[in-house]
Amino acid sequence: MGKFNFKSILKELLIAAVLLLIVTNVVSYLRQPELSSTHLPKIEAKLLDGSAYEVKEGKSLVVHFWATWCPTCKLEASNIQTLSEHYEVLTIAVNSGEDAKVDAYLKERDLSFKVINDKEGTWAQKFNVEAYPTTFIYDAKGELRFTEVGYTSTAGLLARLKYVE
Repeated sequence: MGKFNFKSILKELLIAAVLLLIVTNVVSYLRQPELSSTHLPKIEAKLLDGSAYEVKEGKSLVVHFWATWCPTCKLEASNIQTLSEHYEVLTIAVNSGEDAKVDAYLKERDLSFKVINDKEGTWAQKFNVEAYPTTFIYDAKGELRFTEVGYTSTAGLLARLKYVE
């Protein structure tokens, strides 16, 4: 058996990474929810912090569905936090328990993004979300531009938002 060649190992890793990227994008596409409209529905709700939330017209918006019990959501939370520091982000915690439990989860992870606690999954049903995390990106006119199911990197989210602007 011959020696390991660094270039051939690097080539194999690159091929594996590209294939993984293709597979995850196909899976995300197949799992994306079917919406009755591509226009952002009216959102008026009480946030976890007690303040009222209303969609700001003329700005792009990220609507992110997640859950405290979802392992992938935990991995993606810091990406959503980073995004929320630069863009309008509304997150919806689905079937994650009482407000105090969700609040403790956020504080434990140093997260400060806007959260609607969707205790019964009402918002998830409205958006037809069945898998977590699911992220919708709407442009400034309220039209859906991207839907992502599963983990998305900060760079991927930022690139999509730059494209929408």
